Amino acid sequence: MRVLGVDPGLTRCGVGVVEGVAGRPLAMVAVGVVRTPPDAELGHRLVAIEQGIEEWLDEHRPEVVAVERVFSQHNVSTVMGTAQASAVAMLCAARRGIPVALHTPSEVKAAVTGSGRADKAQVGAMVTRLLRLAAPPRPADAADALALAICHIWRAPAQNRLQQAVALHTSKGRTR
Repeated sequence: MRVLGVDPGLTRCGVGVVEGVAGRPLAMVAVGVVRTPPDAELGHRLVAIEQGIEEWLDEHRPEVVAVERVFSQHNVSTVMGTAQASAVAMLCAARRGIPVALHTPSEVKAAVTGSGRADKAQVGAMVTRLLRLAAPPRPADAADALALAICHIWRAPAQNRLQQAVALHTSKGRTR
């Protein structure tokens, strides 16, 4: 499975592609950041993020796009920018018919480090170890994007089995 992880942000939108299957060693395909100038108009920044995501989709052809689920913070303007960048990534994937998976920051941290409260340094260290990299990807947004992709690869089989069980249960309930 090839997954594009997206750590959404208006100034730095982390992107990373990981390939592999649960239970086997994973491989980093690419990692980077789509940047926009903080002083640019919002619409122009969103278009720049769209163009950057589209380039990653063209170049790396992921089977799934894993995006960080936006959660409430104290700074509303930060949440809004993150949500807007997240929506752009989801739109780009949906336009191509690529499934989108959303994962909360605590899900990603728990999957990669074992603790949902891990800090950025711990996430970066584990991403480095899991993907057998020489150094943690910089900036942290890039490491977070790889962590999202890793999280999805590891969680997808269980999520798929759960969805199948729910669908089976639901269909049995309708036939009675």
